[in-house]
Amino acid sequence: MNDERTHRPEWVEKEKEHEFATAYVKAAASASPKRWVKRKERSVKEYVEGVLNNDRTILAQAITLVESNAAKHMDIAQQVLNELLPHVGKSVRIGITGVPGAGKSTFIEAFGTFLCERGHRVAVLAVDPSSSLTGGSILGDKTRMETLARHPRAFIRPSPSGGTLGGVHRKTRETIMLCEAAGYDIILVETVGVGQSEFVVRGMVDFFLMLVLTGAGDELQGMKRGIMELADAIVINKADGDNKPKALAAQKEYNQFLHYLRPATPGWETKAYTCSALLGEGIEEIWHVIEKFVKATKRSGVFAMRRRHQQKDWIYSMIKDYLEASFFSHPVVKEKLPIIENNVISGTQSVTSAVRELIKVYESRET
Repeated sequence: MNDERTHRPEWVEKEKEHEFATAYVKAAASASPKRWVKRKERSVKEYVEGVLNNDRTILAQAITLVESNAAKHMDIAQQVLNELLPHVGKSVRIGITGVPGAGKSTFIEAFGTFLCERGHRVAVLAVDPSSSLTGGSILGDKTRMETLARHPRAFIRPSPSGGTLGGVHRKTRETIMLCEAAGYDIILVETVGVGQSEFVVRGMVDFFLMLVLTGAGDELQGMKRGIMELADAIVINKADGDNKPKALAAQKEYNQFLHYLRPATPGWETKAYTCSALLGEGIEEIWHVIEKFVKATKRSGVFAMRRRHQQKDWIYSMIKDYLEASFFSHPVVKEKLPIIENNVISGTQSVTSAVRELIKVYESRET
């Protein structure tokens, strides 16, 4: 090394300096500091063309755009989505949920890789739990699905839910539209797995799959019947090694239980299946079940009917989200709310009168 350009770090003993390969170069005094250059914002046309050409960078940026709550970004995002409308709706949307420890990420990676190898293009939208402080994702699905993340026919997007389920209604639905426009024909939506999120995701997918573990007796006792009724298929994962006989026994118990439940999809019988995501066993059978479901529901008209109902529900959910945000951001409501809360807590005002007072303030638009 050139001694005039390199310098020994302070922590290296002088007599041992030649035993270390670490060195640093002092910046030239005349060198100007680097300046951050703000990236030029893309036009609607650039977003649309980039998504349609499956430019993964632009697709990721377009998703970030629809996830933004900034008014300017929302306006551009809606223009982009309107331009892409003729190119959406051609995928099969699959929701995947599961009890803790059921191996959702392992299953999605095995299932997604299988589909990619079969010639499909797979987008995985993992709606993560969010940090209560920053609102960012605390799970890294790309690190949990390394093989699938590297596959050229796959696209993984961990999306923070923002700590609320309301954001899932708009952001995940619009992300699905962008991925469909980019040519992804299989959309996998992983739920947050906190109970209510299953109902939200059920309302935006065609087929809903629930992953469970062995020990069906205990699981059935602890699982809500309402969530069970959402599933189009139940898959007992980790059916391998010494656990396989238990998985087969659990499959039998689930099928007996499912026989008495109302099916999630009219004309379709929900059944239990086994698989080993780790070994890749049973994955192909599950895909055949989904193919059979799509063919049967399209033939009966249920598939199209469900899509229409989901669009209608989306309208009402967005109206509710907007009204809630508008109400709590009203300046006088924000001012009066803590006072009225204290009145209710102290027992000097009833809940009904408190709510009426706040709504009256909101509707009058007093400032």
